[in-house]
Amino acid sequence: MESTESSYVSSPEAPRRRSSPQPKSPASDTMEKPTYVRFLVSNAAAGSVIGKGGATITDFQSQSGARIQLSRNHEFFPGTTDRIIMVSGSINEILKAVDLVLAKLLSELYSEETDDVEPRTKLRLVVPNSSCGGIIGKGGSTIKSFIEGSQAGIKISPQDNNYFGLNDRLVTVTGNLDEQMRAVDLIVSKLSEDPHYTQSMNAPFSYPAAYNAMSYGPPNGTGGKFQNNKEDRSNSVTIGVADSHIGLVVGRGGRTIMEISQASGARIKISDRGDFMSGTTDRKVTITGSQRAIRAAESMILQKVAYASERAME
Repeated sequence: MESTESSYVSSPEAPRRRSSPQPKSPASDTMEKPTYVRFLVSNAAAGSVIGKGGATITDFQSQSGARIQLSRNHEFFPGTTDRIIMVSGSINEILKAVDLVLAKLLSELYSEETDDVEPRTKLRLVVPNSSCGGIIGKGGSTIKSFIEGSQAGIKISPQDNNYFGLNDRLVTVTGNLDEQMRAVDLIVSKLSEDPHYTQSMNAPFSYPAAYNAMSYGPPNGTGGKFQNNKEDRSNSVTIGVADSHIGLVVGRGGRTIMEISQASGARIKISDRGDFMSGTTDRKVTITGSQRAIRAAESMILQKVAYASERAME
């Protein structure tokens, strides 16, 4: 693993990637103002970014000059089993740090591939809902210019009302590393112009009543705990998941299903091979717990499956 990391740092490609195009017309003081960017990584990827004894994250901070923070273990972005990374500093420092992190993760994911074509991956940025309008622009003009300028795919998720207190949306950037970095440059430069955006720097991982995926707000959207005691009783729901997607739900060594169970508070059991839902080739996934725990676990499982289906269609 050490050789993989050092080979990236000394790679002749590295300077080219980190010399991302600057915003077309930034004020010089804007470039120096401290700002930040947040994005999601899996729990396993977070460990890779931290490194043994914190060596990797310390090295990345030293190389870039940016500050890199991660949400704590099992503190996930609502509705996912992904942790949040926040990188703060000047725009140039942020770009260097994000490039180092993404290149590190790419080198580990695709270290055994010999194909010369750079893989296209998805990077999910966390952006306050109030700042998304600046990225979209009038009639979608800004986001269209960002897509054209970076050659990356950029999609902004709709506001999720399932989680009380969640005021952030996900901006998904799809492309190879160069394309993603150009898009991040454009997006962060635009966000840094918004005076309200920097206010979130003081509470980068704060999701009141929504941090853990089990903390659903009630149907009327008023927040708080469910008043109906039936919510806390143990229930059981069985859903069908395509046999080809079961591996994604389980994860390597059972890691993913364990994380979903811990984040939601539900118990999850998957039927044996060949034991399908009646009339289908879908495996049975039985979720047991309170109603809100079941809803949380089901949401995360279906999100994993939907993401896999989306990638298969690309």
